[in-house]
Amino acid sequence: MNTDDLRSLLDAMWQDFLKLNPDARRIHQLFTERNPTIINDHIGLRTFDLPRVNIQAIARPFVEGGYKPRGEYYFPVKKLFAEHFEHPDSTLPKLFISELHVDQLSDNAAEIIHQSVSQIPDDAIAASGFCYSGRHWSLNSDMYQQLLSESEYAAWMCAFGYRPSHFTILVNALQSHRSIDAVNDFLLQQGIQLNNAGGLVKGSPEECLEQSATLAKPILVPFSDRNIEIPGCYYEFAQRYPLANGQLYQGFVAASADRIFESTDVHR
Repeated sequence: MNTDDLRSLLDAMWQDFLKLNPDARRIHQLFTERNPTIINDHIGLRTFDLPRVNIQAIARPFVEGGYKPRGEYYFPVKKLFAEHFEHPDSTLPKLFISELHVDQLSDNAAEIIHQSVSQIPDDAIAASGFCYSGRHWSLNSDMYQQLLSESEYAAWMCAFGYRPSHFTILVNALQSHRSIDAVNDFLLQQGIQLNNAGGLVKGSPEECLEQSATLAKPILVPFSDRNIEIPGCYYEFAQRYPLANGQLYQGFVAASADRIFESTDVHR
């Protein structure tokens, strides 16, 4: 996959993201009106640690296009593992791909996930656009509630399937707002709800990364027996700080990402 194909894929992912985040288009427009350019720092993707759909499977088209793994992150309480990927072309966003350890859930929850994944056609997984292809399985509301009682992440995945959980505005590239605090104040003034888990700002200059995020707004999701409103996707904001060598830190802070995940929580 060449750079043009990658950009087309990333744009298609953005269009899918807009469908699941009612605030995203408005937020992007607010910053576009005030800045000559908006840079997307990274995109979040979610999956399970099952062989057909694990991180390596999700990352495959991106790795074929030149992306390389650059960091690993562990979230024992949420039963998650994640990697981030970077492309040599720094104008392309980083990817933050996480996976749920399915065998750490109850047998019932694990069976729901295994049954769901087994319904995905092989050719769908092989397609370059699998990462935004949505839900490939049938699911009823009781199955969703069973997952929700054990893992917000599992419930979100089984409700929405494969699609970006978030895009991220790089605060460093903004001319209108020079700090994460200024961005947060602006968004609050616009009536945008932010994730306050652990405080509005996650991370610190000492960790070389500060992040904040909107709260995902509920959208109507169809199940086999009824429709339920579930928080969809969120918009994130990242301010990066230089390392000792003067280069901006490009990695992530697990403790901060842990709270950012909660932007899609139902019980918050």
